Amino acid sequence: MGVEIDRKERPKDPLRELMSSGPVRDPDPDTLLKGNAGGLSPEGTPVAGRTTVDEALKHGPTGMLQLLGPGLITGASDDDPSGIGTYSQVGSQYGLGLLWLAPFTFPLMAAIQELCGRVALHTGVGLGVSLRKKFPTWLVGVCILSLVGANVINLGADLGAVAAGGELLSRGSVHAAWLIIPVAMMIVALQLFTSYTMIFKVFKYLTLALFAYVITAFIAHPSLGKMLAATVVPHIEVSAGFLTAIVAVLGTTISPYLFIWQASSEVDEMKAAGATTRSARRGVSRQELRAARVDIMIGMAFSQIVMYAIILTSATVLNAHGQTNIQSAQDAAVALQPLAGPAAFVLFSLGIIGTGLLAIPILSGSAAYAVKEFIGLRGNLAVKPQYRPTFYAIIVVATAVGAGMNFMHIDPIKALFASAVINGIVAPPLMLLIVMLGSDHSVMGSMVSGRLSKTLTWLGTGVMALAAVAMVATMVIHPQQ
Repeated sequence: MGVEIDRKERPKDPLRELMSSGPVRDPDPDTLLKGNAGGLSPEGTPVAGRTTVDEALKHGPTGMLQLLGPGLITGASDDDPSGIGTYSQVGSQYGLGLLWLAPFTFPLMAAIQELCGRVALHTGVGLGVSLRKKFPTWLVGVCILSLVGANVINLGADLGAVAAGGELLSRGSVHAAWLIIPVAMMIVALQLFTSYTMIFKVFKYLTLALFAYVITAFIAHPSLGKMLAATVVPHIEVSAGFLTAIVAVLGTTISPYLFIWQASSEVDEMKAAGATTRSARRGVSRQELRAARVDIMIGMAFSQIVMYAIILTSATVLNAHGQTNIQSAQDAAVALQPLAGPAAFVLFSLGIIGTGLLAIPILSGSAAYAVKEFIGLRGNLAVKPQYRPTFYAIIVVATAVGAGMNFMHIDPIKALFASAVINGIVAPPLMLLIVMLGSDHSVMGSMVSGRLSKTLTWLGTGVMALAAVAMVATMVIHPQQ
């Protein structure tokens, strides 16, 4: 990965200054970076960085895989264990009634993620930096602080889910509590000591875990006619429970941490391609933007296909057999075994572990990127920890707090609910700021949002705001539900 060398982008690292007795200077790039963080692969193709669709097609399947990057990983991380639990819960309780939400939310989440990526590609900086320049510091700070809090809670719940998935596959011979610390340490070690290229490859491979849910949907043998009808005809029930289910799905699907991660990943890709200064990264060609859009659309479509498959499986197998008390992804896996067979159980459990291992570092990483961009610090996953200790300290602390939650007798279901509430409240104002940023000609120039982007992003913001209001009203009117 490239290294920042613009003097205006070189604020001091608080922890590094504290630990040093003399002047702090960065070493040469080869020493600063972890391993082979950028450059060319042995085949001569870029290991990271912006590319175009035409360039990708020239290299065949390898080129297309190169095209898929931040968008695919961001979309896949959206289907983390907490999301799987939410989708399983609504599928088991309401059958196929909420299946239509998958195609409904796809254009909304794709539009906001495309805007986040476009802002980063055009400005050359992360979303936190652009927001801080345009809007009041206190307003952006409240959003960032709330995002970090939700991320840590979500991270802790996902850690517990990965450990529980391990316990399920071991048939109880390995207790979940024994796995939490080792899993947390393994993930932190990946972020601290492996190169950006390796981290990127691991994330890509972990997205394959989501195919487990698509396969499980086929094992469930759903009714094609009922499935198609539920997909295209929205089903609405006027009840607090149904409204809460819709809010939960929206909050789980369009999460604030995805906005930060998408933008920061695009910036990191540009650095990996050799754009080492902000001025070198500023501006994006139409061809490069088209490639980023393809990546994002595929990633968001992948995310929604998995969401669709989980709701479909839960509705077809669990709801049809009266299993309506599902509270988590682990409950769904256990309930599937006697009804759909051991294959469904194993696939569902493996999916929990794989998606958790993908989502946990992205949750801690997006928290670190959000904080460092807001404060104005430097740091990314390509640089060695000793040269950017504050950035990595945020990752370590977030993971440690999340792991500690699992030993504090905190109800994981309540923790996930709290995370969904925070995300549901933070998302609308943050989306509003992002939409306004994308419509600002002084910031975006020729890459300002067009009519379609404005329509979808404003609609998405309105839907999320309405959902947040409805969620709060439901909590006030029906506090026990």
